Amino acid sequence: MRTFETSYDEETNTFLKWAVTIYRINTYFMKRVLYITSLSLLCFFSCTPKKQAPTKPKLVVGIVIDQMRYDYLTRFASKYGADGFQRLLNNGFSLENAHYNYMPTYTAVGHTSIYTGATPTNHGVISNNWYDKKEKKSIYCVDDNSYQTIGSAGDAGKKSPKRLVTTTITDQLRLAQNMRGKTIGIALKDRSAILPVGHTANAAYWFHGGNEGVWVSSSFYMNSLPTWVQEFNKNGTANDYLNQPWETLYDIETYTESIADDNNFEQVFEGEAKPVFPHDIKELRKTNKNYSLLKAIPAGNSFTTDFAKAAIKHEQLGMSDATDFLAISYSSPDYVGHIFGVASKEIEDTYIRLDNDLADLFRFLDKQVGKDNYTLFLTADHAAVEVPSYLQSVKIPANYFSYTAFKAHLNKATKRLFKSELIIENVSNFQIFLDKEKIASLHLDSDQVAQKIADVAMEYPAIYKAVTARTLQTTTFTHGILHTLQNGYNQKFSGDVLLVPSPATVSYPKKGTTHGSGYSYDTHVPIIFYGNGIQQGSSKKKYEITDIAPTLANLLQIEFPNGNTGKIIEEVLE
Repeated sequence: MRTFETSYDEETNTFLKWAVTIYRINTYFMKRVLYITSLSLLCFFSCTPKKQAPTKPKLVVGIVIDQMRYDYLTRFASKYGADGFQRLLNNGFSLENAHYNYMPTYTAVGHTSIYTGATPTNHGVISNNWYDKKEKKSIYCVDDNSYQTIGSAGDAGKKSPKRLVTTTITDQLRLAQNMRGKTIGIALKDRSAILPVGHTANAAYWFHGGNEGVWVSSSFYMNSLPTWVQEFNKNGTANDYLNQPWETLYDIETYTESIADDNNFEQVFEGEAKPVFPHDIKELRKTNKNYSLLKAIPAGNSFTTDFAKAAIKHEQLGMSDATDFLAISYSSPDYVGHIFGVASKEIEDTYIRLDNDLADLFRFLDKQVGKDNYTLFLTADHAAVEVPSYLQSVKIPANYFSYTAFKAHLNKATKRLFKSELIIENVSNFQIFLDKEKIASLHLDSDQVAQKIADVAMEYPAIYKAVTARTLQTTTFTHGILHTLQNGYNQKFSGDVLLVPSPATVSYPKKGTTHGSGYSYDTHVPIIFYGNGIQQGSSKKKYEITDIAPTLANLLQIEFPNGNTGKIIEEVLE
């Protein structure tokens, strides 16, 4: 018994020793595991570098191409080089289903909507020219006799953005930086230079043709042209471009993306017998207002690029600790499109050459500002319809609208309905303005008269929709053509009856083309973002032109323009 107990105690003692040893070993390893785990977690949260938000760009460049359809990106793609449009498409972010969300789609309205993030309902620019109900006359969007021309003795610079009633993204950038940073607008057209840069710009420059051929501005911005502008105006560049013939950049036989050069759907320059290549520009300038001809040929784009590069260099854009903004508009494609149409050899050559101009500009920005120091967007102020007479020739419905015949139709109806031909005060921009005083003198109700006239307008063959202003004030259209019409309606400035023409119906000569509708051929435009803070890729989601400004505002971390109705395009931003 004693032996058993002794043996048991020894075994127990040995067992306990092993247990203690194992416990100590486990504890040691557990502590090591916990220690290593703690270090790993600490390193994960404190040692791993956090992803830094991209720094703000030193320069934002807005590029608007006047009358560029989206399909110009794809139709002429095989002719583009690697450094122009393709550079933006390959390294930037392209919105393939971007549209204008209002009508009328005109130059002044487009530029304003891009930079305000708003439609005419809010920003107040309802056309290029429109009938002023108060002044009882047609007015031009940027005319302002309060200011004087800077750089010329004529009236070309008596301009300002006074009819723009909201701020622009460029205004907001200046405000956010306590008026530091420069904002400059450049375009051959005055409205395309003035409206994008808003009310606070340092400068806006546009081209005055005729026999002068100089870049001018307004006393709204400055008292005299900077020395570099004066020197540019004297350097003979405009004259050099006009002394060269306009020939196709490549063999014309390779321009298979456009119709025959000699056709019956294109206008001609004054002094030409046929709308065919080559165009003798040196000779044609004599009969086409001399330097003004530069606007209507591809060299106008090259000339604009030259001036933009001079502005970047001499104004030292992108060189300060504040963000600068350069708004460039290429106006020449619009002139070429109006004259020759969207399927012409001329429009194809214009875009091939513009691609080279863009490549030149991008390379200059890389060198002057730095590849990572600028953000750029490219879009258009509207697109354009195929020449309606050409559409008719291939059996596609299209039509022409005569304001004279239409107004006669209305007057005949008002005489029958109201015993007066003086009720219609003005018909323009597919809007009808009523003479309210005359209606009151006839003891008629203006809303009832407007509805009757809308009904009469619907009887006219080329009119697809007719809606009274009262209807637009009291009804919300959420989609379709009436939605775009409503977005273009401004209660203070628009007419009493608004019209929508049938598809491919224009008020224009039967040669050449135009724009202005709310149909996709006028609304579908490219929108491409590129550079600092921009993702690489593309999207097929539908976006609207008013989305550009708030997206830029978010990138720059500034307030939206004060009339903004657009939304941030999140997938564009890093």
